[in-house]
Amino acid sequence: MTFTRITIDPQILHGQPCIRGMRFPVHQILDLLAAGQTSAQILQAYPYLEPEDLTEAIEYAAWVTREETVPLPPVASG
Repeated sequence: MTFTRITIDPQILHGQPCIRGMRFPVHQILDLLAAGQTSAQILQAYPYLEPEDLTEAIEYAAWVTREETVPLPPVASG
């Protein structure tokens, strides 16, 4: 998969995936969405972001989770 808006540069945020070379990490968009922020709210709060940035951040997260398996602890039944 090709990502045109996600950049990884060791000189920017220690190589964390960022949006278009800015110091805005992909995980921040995902954290905001997970906290219940809408795309419109995020774009209003961060006017330098574009709708395509949000879409690609989600696509990138989906791609990463397909490619990497991280074991989770078992869920305790109660």
